Amino acid sequence: MVKSFLTDNKVTFREINIAEDKAGREEMVRKSGRMVVPIIDIDGDMVIGFDQAKLKEKLGL
Repeated sequence: MVKSFLTDNKVTFREINIAEDKAGREEMVRKSGRMVVPIIDIDGDMVIGFDQAKLKEKLGL
């Protein structure tokens, strides 16, 4: 859902598969303090879960 939302709104993003990328998983936990997905990092501001309203606000959509 998040990937579709970002793609549909022409937002460039980098996906990290935390099941396969140990360094990415550690980075996510360090930045967010959580072990849940999705976590969207927008310039250091974390959006936990697919919160469409918050994403629109943070991305200026």
